Amino acid sequence: MAAAHLPGLEYVLPRLSRFADHGVLWFTIAAGMGLTRRATLRRAALRGAVGIAVASPAVNLLGKHAFRRKRPVVDLVPPIRIRWKLPTSHAFPSGHSASAAAFAAGVAMEAPRSVAVPVAATAAAVAFARVYTGAHYPGDVLAGLGIGALAGIGTRLVWPARPPVARVSRTVPVPSTVSEAGQGLFVVVNGKAGGGDQGRPQESGRGSRPSGRALMPGRTELDLAVLMREFPKVEIRRVAPDEDIDKVLEEAASKAEVLGVIGGDGTINAGARAALRHDIPLLPIPGGTFDHFARALGIETPADAVAAYRDGCLARIDVGSITSRDGGEELIFLNTASFGAYAELVHRRERLQDRLGKWPALAVAATRTLRHSEPLDMVVDGRKRRVWMAFVGNGMYGSRGAAPTWREHLDDGRLDIRMITTGGRVPRIRALAAVLVGHLHITPGYRSWDSGEMDLIPLNGRLQVARDGELSKVAGAVRFTKRAGALAVFCPRPAR
Repeated sequence: MAAAHLPGLEYVLPRLSRFADHGVLWFTIAAGMGLTRRATLRRAALRGAVGIAVASPAVNLLGKHAFRRKRPVVDLVPPIRIRWKLPTSHAFPSGHSASAAAFAAGVAMEAPRSVAVPVAATAAAVAFARVYTGAHYPGDVLAGLGIGALAGIGTRLVWPARPPVARVSRTVPVPSTVSEAGQGLFVVVNGKAGGGDQGRPQESGRGSRPSGRALMPGRTELDLAVLMREFPKVEIRRVAPDEDIDKVLEEAASKAEVLGVIGGDGTINAGARAALRHDIPLLPIPGGTFDHFARALGIETPADAVAAYRDGCLARIDVGSITSRDGGEELIFLNTASFGAYAELVHRRERLQDRLGKWPALAVAATRTLRHSEPLDMVVDGRKRRVWMAFVGNGMYGSRGAAPTWREHLDDGRLDIRMITTGGRVPRIRALAAVLVGHLHITPGYRSWDSGEMDLIPLNGRLQVARDGELSKVAGAVRFTKRAGALAVFCPRPAR
């Protein structure tokens, strides 16, 4: 292999091998993926980096010192391939190959094929280059590739890979609803979602462009630019800081054939309520911090939302419902509803957010909740329990954390119910550790089940519930149920 003459590669492969020293090549690719707005690519970059963090010490600190194999003699290697100083460490296994395989395996578990295949090809080229430049024997490279692949795949043990898109069985084409120019599409924009452009002037009207531009356009401005370029007849309505978003959405839904919403999960939830009342399709456009619902549909950017609208594919998805026996407005949730310690955390974070910023406020709120939160006495499906934290998912979730983030289906007709109950004092540190690493099942008092409904009676008065990250209060006996296939949403057409 070292003596083989491959025209052109004498210049490419040595430089590629050199660029991969100390993982520079892979961390550069990871940084590029992390700068995108696609959650799948960011997860892929992080998983690949974690794989390298496991594989590299295993090879360089354990493998090389255990086997102490000498490097190959490079007499047969043309000098043009060994312009740089040859490594002096032991040869077996190959550290470059291990890092390449670990990163490629991590990326392949999360990223789409259009990204995973080029990364895998680059990893294979780096592995081949280690032999082609005389740095390793083929056996060194094969062993490194095996160790790296195991390290990358092994990340699933503590961080399960998520499916790219949640499946929906009820999808129907709706060409009559879709206009190429966006006629009948009314988009409501919550610029404050996800720390977006706050305090921008309100504009309303067909194809209207916001005034008062800053020197650098914010995320919301870029999103709107995409929509107005693709849909010249779209109507856009900004929500002013002092306006009631529910009233704005209600007004927009009464005029629209399709209601589009730019914002986070809480804003999308409000848009879903308006769309349900007026029986019109919803086009979710991610504009928040996490955008769990839009990403579950496969919509990670405004461009994805444009493509979903143009495809004209509607999905009928389930909606979680919370009703009180004492009357009052029905509350819905598209992702999750929580009560107990998590709702307290959200309440504390909202009180601190304007002063500290979102992430510092979250850290302070988590610390205070850990210190002061107490279990709630309530009756759950006829049984008295003391609940410290509870999570109810709209559909069965695959992840195990306090607020699981991905589902395989959006129309399975089930509620995913998870609770931490206690008969006495909550083991707070252990419970928090279990929440953070996503293994709630190791927490004492952890219970989980799935059902079509759940009845709840708080014994201490009103119950505070966090729905899709937004707080609400309910009084008296409460029922959690599902509205199967209630909401029509645009989504990318399923791959055949």
